[in-house]
Amino acid sequence: MLFLTRLLAFSTLAVSVAECGLVYPAYQGVPATTNDAYNFNGTSTNSDSITSTALQVDQKSGVTTELLPNLPPANTTVTAVDGSLLNATIPASRRTVALPLKRKVSRRSSSEYELVFWGTGTDSDDRDASIVGTAYLTYTLVNNSTYNIQDCLEFCDNTPGCVFVNLYYEMNNHLLDHVFSEHSNLKCATYGDIHTAQEKLNFGGQSLSGDPNGPLTYIQQSAGWSSKSLSDPFTPDGYDPLAPLDGANEAPGYMGFVFLSKYDVAACAAECNARDPDPVGGSCKYFNIWRATVYGVPTTYTCAMYYIPADPSTAINYGQGNLKVTDSRGYVRKSYVLDGGFENLTCPNSGPFCLTTTTDTWLGSSPEGGDYDATIFHYTEYAHSGHGVALLGSAYGEDSLPGTLTSASVLYTEPGKTYIIEFFHSSYYSGGLAERDAFVEVYWNGNRVGALHPGYSLWQYYHFTAVGTGSDKLYFVGGAAPSYDFIDDVSVMQT
Repeated sequence: MLFLTRLLAFSTLAVSVAECGLVYPAYQGVPATTNDAYNFNGTSTNSDSITSTALQVDQKSGVTTELLPNLPPANTTVTAVDGSLLNATIPASRRTVALPLKRKVSRRSSSEYELVFWGTGTDSDDRDASIVGTAYLTYTLVNNSTYNIQDCLEFCDNTPGCVFVNLYYEMNNHLLDHVFSEHSNLKCATYGDIHTAQEKLNFGGQSLSGDPNGPLTYIQQSAGWSSKSLSDPFTPDGYDPLAPLDGANEAPGYMGFVFLSKYDVAACAAECNARDPDPVGGSCKYFNIWRATVYGVPTTYTCAMYYIPADPSTAINYGQGNLKVTDSRGYVRKSYVLDGGFENLTCPNSGPFCLTTTTDTWLGSSPEGGDYDATIFHYTEYAHSGHGVALLGSAYGEDSLPGTLTSASVLYTEPGKTYIIEFFHSSYYSGGLAERDAFVEVYWNGNRVGALHPGYSLWQYYHFTAVGTGSDKLYFVGGAAPSYDFIDDVSVMQT
């Protein structure tokens, strides 16, 4: 219910309050301090930095001569952060358990793969090269009594994330012939991306016999197969996917980027979750992952992060020069609280100012003897963003009791998962001295999980954590007029 009639009835009181130096918020008062409007569109995707870094990074690899077979697939690593190449890669698994790029498929037959390129043969003078490319996973040695394509493809079937294999002979490697238990020189290397013959760059040429004048290694019959069908990546916990994008996002709320060693959606989600909050926009709430090719060769995998969820209309970056954007996808981080920006309240006749204690998504209540101690406003001048904001403290200045702002519906979380409760808060309305008693307490299922006593404060970001039960209640308690506490842009997201 809106209280416009009450505003008119108290219009003369507003004048008398103004004469005392403070017009209470319910009377559309002007804050004692001017807070400059926040520019949420001030940061947009730095495509030039992403492109220039992609042209410098080298994250291509393959099977080295002394590497043991059958190791676990390589972890996803971060190879660049915000334009700076890393001297040592950081496993994304340190931040979270990374899921593979593609779904593990059931046992496939050779008919479910297609030949990408064929090798040069096994005559004594034949020479070839193996793949050096992005998203290397692991390798095995298959029986070399024949050119054993089927066993290599089955190894790919059982390697999470594998979409491509490179099968080849490596000659004059005594480890393969005499040390490794397989006693086979037929290598089967797996990758999380599809590669072409132009990436056959490892020609061997090492002396491994201990004699510097001994025979050098060389490669023969290097062929590549790719899976014909590629499943969509798993959607990470706590996110909703957009439809596949035509290009990379050029969007506001940009928080920076990292390069990943593989197209790993879960690793990108982990980077988004771990990104330091922006002082204006808060936590990362959206990421765009895409594959960069240069001259048609896979080069790196960009994970760009944003505090404002983007949409397909901003996916307009298709590449620059020889760099092309491929396989672009976007994921929005779920907020389990409804209308955290208090934007659902609208005024009659589209007016610019009104207030209420109750909306479909939030409930404001007062203790005994209190009046309008928790309210929701539609008024751009009070809001952190948009036009909606919540206020703790008597909107009409009739008492100095704290109000309670409660989410109208329970939050359907996942039991046992940890959630971040984030919001923006200000307590500058009444000026320095009058705001000395400003405070807010945050409750989760009746338990206090956080509190702030900021005194006089412009808009600031705050967050606390709580564990979900599957059906949770969030509420805020605070305000002691004339100490007023404004709350806006509330989110509850899985960590």
